[in-house]
Amino acid sequence: MSAHVDPENDDRSSTDPGLRRAEDEVVTLASELIRFDTTNTGDPATLNPERPAAEYVAEKLGEVGFETTYVESGDTPGRGNVIARMPGADRQRGGLLVHGHLDVVPADPTEWSVHPFSGAVQDDYLWGRGAVDMKDMVGMTLATARRLGRDGITPPRDIVFAFLADEEAGGLQGAQWLVDHRPELFEGCTEAISEVGGYSVTFDDGVRAYLIQTAEKGIRWLKLRVRARAGHGSMVHEDNAVTQLAEAVARLGQHRFPIVLNDSVREFLDGVSELTGWSFPEEDLDGAIAKLGNLSRIIGATVRDIANPTMLNAGYKANVIPSVAEASVDCRILPGREEEFDRELAEVLGPHVEREWVGLPPVETRFEGEIVESMSRSLLTEDPAARTLPYMMSGGTDAKSFSRLGMNCFGFAPLRLPAELDFSALFHGVDERVPVDSLRFGTRVLDHFLRTS
Repeated sequence: MSAHVDPENDDRSSTDPGLRRAEDEVVTLASELIRFDTTNTGDPATLNPERPAAEYVAEKLGEVGFETTYVESGDTPGRGNVIARMPGADRQRGGLLVHGHLDVVPADPTEWSVHPFSGAVQDDYLWGRGAVDMKDMVGMTLATARRLGRDGITPPRDIVFAFLADEEAGGLQGAQWLVDHRPELFEGCTEAISEVGGYSVTFDDGVRAYLIQTAEKGIRWLKLRVRARAGHGSMVHEDNAVTQLAEAVARLGQHRFPIVLNDSVREFLDGVSELTGWSFPEEDLDGAIAKLGNLSRIIGATVRDIANPTMLNAGYKANVIPSVAEASVDCRILPGREEEFDRELAEVLGPHVEREWVGLPPVETRFEGEIVESMSRSLLTEDPAARTLPYMMSGGTDAKSFSRLGMNCFGFAPLRLPAELDFSALFHGVDERVPVDSLRFGTRVLDHFLRTS
């Protein structure tokens, strides 16, 4: 790999045969990845390990000269991860990590128009579980890495490609495990890119912006528990665990946490105002955010903490009052709000509700620096009307793990999307799909970004 590309003299064009080949193969790569059923239920007894997909990735990288490291993480066999390092022209610069996960959430074939693991290409879309989250980006990354290796291109700095297990269950058997046990695989990396950013949204009058993810809310999977006296269901029983828990869960489900605007959200709203002329007054912020249409589901969840009850478990017989009742709550916490969230949660639930949780911290980085400028340049190369905006995502990614190694993490999986597509609804949704043209666009942008950043 020898031909270093000078970003100041990059005469890239659509006639570049190496780039054209990468564009031509990205849909095939993403489709074949979708056909690997890597469903992650979070339960070792029912999940489908990532090993077959990881071995496929390793084979595709090996075909173009990459040396790969295959690691099975955690205690469950088959949780496969593949890491490959591409040396850059300047080995003293901080390296770039490009990471993606190979697992997907479950899908019920009876609810889908096509089989979720068919990888079907029809109606100008690639369909299947993972088409959006995130085998589209894995396919684009793989196509671009193969292009760099095949054409002997040396990037400006080291690039580490990582294809990971278990992101959909928090990365305990994937990124978290690797950061704890194999951090040397990522040595020297100072910045990282991955999913849920770089996609386009279209506002009124056709104004198009690409959202770069610069922050993630913290995740806390909370278990609530109430203990009381067991007894016969036919008798008067004032000390009822089910009743106490239900009342606490109802209070929490109806509670609205306060609006708190952090830097990423303020920059996003200010940017939208500049592009559209819309205002976002804090006295009616929820109403103003509703103007964002489908995007309001994501942005509306990033102006306050969220605690959504998701599961209830109590009792074993209709005429027995149980001694224990439990509930699960999905909590998403803004950066810097952890202590206030705990205080407010305790007030809402009351003193008799036990709380235990597992969680991952919030992540936030600044929307500035050469890497951000490079993202913008790469998008402008393919879309001269592109504008970029930072935003916070309401979910979480493996960036939570890699930020522990001191990396500044961004979401940058570039896709130019049709204005009418409700993209946010496709994450973990039925009939998940991505436009074929978007995959080709993203491959061109990612190629430019990795060759010039």
